[in-house]
Amino acid sequence: MTDSQEIKTVLDDATDYSAVHALHSQWTLWFDNPLKRTNTSTWTANLKEIVTVGTVEEFWGVFNNVAIAFDIPNGSNYHLFRKGIRPMWEDPANTNGGKWGYQFQRSIGEKVNEHWLHTLLACIGETFESSPDVCGAVFSNRKNCFRIAIWTRNASDEEACLNIGRHLKSVLGVNHQLDFLPHSEDSKNPLYVV
Repeated sequence: MTDSQEIKTVLDDATDYSAVHALHSQWTLWFDNPLKRTNTSTWTANLKEIVTVGTVEEFWGVFNNVAIAFDIPNGSNYHLFRKGIRPMWEDPANTNGGKWGYQFQRSIGEKVNEHWLHTLLACIGETFESSPDVCGAVFSNRKNCFRIAIWTRNASDEEACLNIGRHLKSVLGVNHQLDFLPHSEDSKNPLYVV
């Protein structure tokens, strides 16, 4: 669109409008099915880049036309990460980071889709106080639970990590403890708790 073209909104013309609303960052949706992976190289081959969005309209176009989180195959994951960051620990943006995660019992059913949507909106809307430290979000469909996680850039920045964890807890609307696990350690012991 050039500067000389008039930007129309749905308020001007309900059938012919051109306004788009840019996101602060572009975000890429990825999909993988870990049940098919046997080693790192096959996992990487199963990780599929679906689409990158840069506007609110593109986000809704994708969200409304991919399988809802509840319906992805058992063992599969959705990843929404900032453009240029791959959803793997080895990516330089993730290497020194970690993740906040929460597990929902399967009995929550399709309500988990709302929690995933709210997490995505918090990411693309940059509503985290420490948004630049948010690398992406992951939804995992597992046999016994659903998991939602936020991956961060810097596990050693306690203030940023705690801000992100508190906000995720609010976004998910849960009162239970959330744990932060750094990517660099193969540990079940959380570094931070909110």
